[in-house]
Amino acid sequence: MNKKYFKYINTLFVVLPMTLIMAFVGLIRNYGFGEDWFFKFLNAWSIMLPVAYMAAFLIIPKARKLAEKATTETKTTQAI
Repeated sequence: MNKKYFKYINTLFVVLPMTLIMAFVGLIRNYGFGEDWFFKFLNAWSIMLPVAYMAAFLIIPKARKLAEKATTETKTTQAI
């Protein structure tokens, strides 16, 4: 696979199941299994997926920097 597209596909594989789970849990909590629950689920998920996918590209780099900072500070603190 071309490394150029790896981050896009990897992010999709993370966001896809997470949004499925979140849409399902949100639907069950708010509406239960009504007569048209499946269409409500698809509607909610079709909105969640692109929003979460775009948000992931904003959040992941910042989260990576915070994690790197937290782990390097921990190493520095432990050395003292």
